[in-house]
Amino acid sequence: MSAQESWYEEKQSAWLYRVVIDVEPDVLKQRMFTELAEAAEGQSLVWEKQIVQAGLVTPEFVPSARARIVAFLLRNMGPRALRPVLAAMKVRGVSVYSAPPLAHGHVMPTSVSEVGGRHMGVASGGNLRAAVFGINDGLVSNTSLIMGMAGAMADAKVVMLTGTAGLLAGAFSMAAGEFVSVRSQRELYEYQIGLERDELLEYPEEEAEELALIYNARGMPMDQARQIAQELIRDPEHALNTLAREELGMNPDDLGSPWGAAMASFSAFAVGGVLPLLPFLFGAGTQAVLGAAILGAISLFAVGATLSLFTGRAAWWSGLRMLLIGGGAGAVTYLVGGWLGVSLV
Repeated sequence: MSAQESWYEEKQSAWLYRVVIDVEPDVLKQRMFTELAEAAEGQSLVWEKQIVQAGLVTPEFVPSARARIVAFLLRNMGPRALRPVLAAMKVRGVSVYSAPPLAHGHVMPTSVSEVGGRHMGVASGGNLRAAVFGINDGLVSNTSLIMGMAGAMADAKVVMLTGTAGLLAGAFSMAAGEFVSVRSQRELYEYQIGLERDELLEYPEEEAEELALIYNARGMPMDQARQIAQELIRDPEHALNTLAREELGMNPDDLGSPWGAAMASFSAFAVGGVLPLLPFLFGAGTQAVLGAAILGAISLFAVGATLSLFTGRAAWWSGLRMLLIGGGAGAVTYLVGGWLGVSLV
């Protein structure tokens, strides 16, 4: 990134910080964003000096259309709802909106070795949750599709063909969406961490102060925050990892492979989608429809009970709720299929 581009990024960050300050009611966070705005202005002067030394003219700063849209959303939705957007716009300190303050029981790090520790182990639980939801999506959508076709009195071969097409279409759609989502997250992280790497080389002391301000806004005494931040900056790679977590609100451990995420999403949807098709491999007519309904009901209850691991609710209640929702969708499509089958014949 050129000196002019870096100057513009810092000026725009400072401008957005002031918008956040205007809508942020918390005094401690206001103070943090005020000092971050001043730091961004100071960093823009570093780049401005390089622009002048290169014999170039510093242009007049005008916020981009994107920044103006973000500012409008900030004034109407607040900064907490726009954390990912603010991170993408190089607004630091957004992690204060995702981590509970010290007063509510959040234990701040007291040494460099503890920094970032609370983020570890999140990805594996997130993958399991995504797999369960993927199976649920495939189960509900394909069961409903098959019930609709069965209600229309379609031939077993037609039901099999339709169910297989629905399984593949849904699985590929899920995989494509997951690939784009994870790839976009990685691109954002790579772009932002590249900016942080440049800034860490250009003005490490200012970066340390920004990190200290964030810890202070979350309840740590300023002297202790500065001490930890200074120790972190001595190890560039550890510092970059921590800056991503604490300034950008991004957890590098959560960024998986786009292809891996796509394959996992495809597989999970396919597992759920194939279950209601199994009875039609071994039978036809009313018996196959009844078998698909029973197998779908058992699977829906099992998926709902598994989801209770993430909600803390009773397994029987989560299973029953999922059975009612998914079963209701299947019953409605069966009735609609029956009505269409009669109407269109």
